[in-house]
Amino acid sequence: MASDSGTMMRENIVDSLESMKKFDYSQDWQHINFRVSREKYQIGKGEQGVLLVEPYKSEILPYWRFRTPEIAKKSAQKIYELFLEYKRSADFVGMDMARKFLQMGYTRSRRYANHPSGKKYASNPQKESDPRKRKQALKKVLPQAEDWKTSPKAVSAKLFYERYLLAKNDPVYQNLKETHVRFQKKI
Repeated sequence: MASDSGTMMRENIVDSLESMKKFDYSQDWQHINFRVSREKYQIGKGEQGVLLVEPYKSEILPYWRFRTPEIAKKSAQKIYELFLEYKRSADFVGMDMARKFLQMGYTRSRRYANHPSGKKYASNPQKESDPRKRKQALKKVLPQAEDWKTSPKAVSAKLFYERYLLAKNDPVYQNLKETHVRFQKKI
């Protein structure tokens, strides 16, 4: 029990430190090799930056698929294997990118399980420039699919989520993340 509360406390510390620094989209993403310049890597929230960070994006993206549960199972397993490879090299950036792809597999699968068209809202809130209209658009959520718990995409989501939790809760990952966050706070 003590280790669980210790882990939760460490996660809360890391989460609060992360939230202090806003994600910087102005970096020269196309010209940074994050394997060489790991200090420039930003964790961000959730999946932020997942399609920007090279060479990891190019290493992981080809395996990211969720069309069917069979495909999702192979994809989640391969991405988790990459996570473990990065772990063996103590490569936090690679581990975090693999975690983000697992999370993205879960969230995208859930999106299509909930809304088979992929559209959650009646109109796209991101296209609204007026904050009031954006807020109104966010309130107009399309009905959830009847089979949202059992559809093939729901099964795909579950497969990604299981691997995502393994990555997110890995003690080595947690320690490397804490170290990275503390380093980022200093610069």
